[in-house]
Amino acid sequence: MAKKDTGKDAEKDANPHATRQDDTDGTDDAPPETPAERRRRRAQFLRELHEAKALRDRVQPRRARAARMRQAMRMRTFRW
Repeated sequence: MAKKDTGKDAEKDANPHATRQDDTDGTDDAPPETPAERRRRRAQFLRELHEAKALRDRVQPRRARAARMRQAMRMRTFRW
């Protein structure tokens, strides 16, 4: 007769997408991030975001053109 799992291990087995953060107590032992590291990470994120938007525009040209037209209309109707 098979033994039924209970507790935290059973929850992990039931959810294959569970993260390992369930095991941590919430404290972070890593040193604080410096402003230069944050700027570097942010720049990398913005580069990847721009690349993803450019790819989406190439893959869906009709939607990209409609978005450009909406933006142009917003700019024409903007008042100071």
